[in-house]
Amino acid sequence: MLLDYFSLKGKTAIITGSGRGIGEGIAVTYAEMGANIVLCARTQAPLDRVAGRVRDYGCGALVVTADINDSNALSAVIDRTMTEFGRIDVVVNNAGGGGHPHAFLTATDQGLEATFHNNVTSRFELSKLAVPHMLAGGGGSIVNITSVLGRVRDRGWLVSSTTNAAVAHMTRLMAADLSPRIRVNAIACGSVATPGLDTVLKDETIKTALERATLMGRLGEPIDIALFALYLASPASAWVTGKVFEIDGGQEQCSLSLGLPDL
Repeated sequence: MLLDYFSLKGKTAIITGSGRGIGEGIAVTYAEMGANIVLCARTQAPLDRVAGRVRDYGCGALVVTADINDSNALSAVIDRTMTEFGRIDVVVNNAGGGGHPHAFLTATDQGLEATFHNNVTSRFELSKLAVPHMLAGGGGSIVNITSVLGRVRDRGWLVSSTTNAAVAHMTRLMAADLSPRIRVNAIACGSVATPGLDTVLKDETIKTALERATLMGRLGEPIDIALFALYLASPASAWVTGKVFEIDGGQEQCSLSLGLPDL
């Protein structure tokens, strides 16, 4: 059966930022395909809600509140996963963000370094902690969630775009280091309608601008990303590694231009 290629039955997946939005979508999708899910974010209540959705599919759900910027917290995520499920097969590095737009001369090195740690270092660190356990179980898949901002350009987006571009190339390099037993790929997302965009989406002018920036004429939904994340985690993508997939509705520009003037 072709659907067997997409099965995650008996697998365990760690998903950061899984209390809402894209992370929640991936968690529920993986659970529907049979995976036990480790839900990780800073706030427990949303994780408890998603855990209920996971358990509705008869799968195990472990809630771990953790800040991805805290090394000790990441170690605890791994330790509790191994205690609860005894294996790690998939790591989805979804949590991240930051790097709010700034004109070049108002951006700071502290802001750049903080965003780099949030978007790049945290993914590196959690993956490194998980890899020995993944190898012990026979291998697995790492999926890095990043942004279209890593490849398009516009004024004011240097901090966020630079760190997302770093995630993309880190993905390629991790794949080289960890092949053939662990596959590493990334999804570069376009504008997705998640709670994180709620404030922006309440402005119809901004929402229309975001929609016009995509060839598909609409914002993405978490399921658009989750279905591709399922492909990358499952045996269906057994011959795929070191790639960055642009799931962005056909976006080829920054969806929100700041209109900054020449210096």
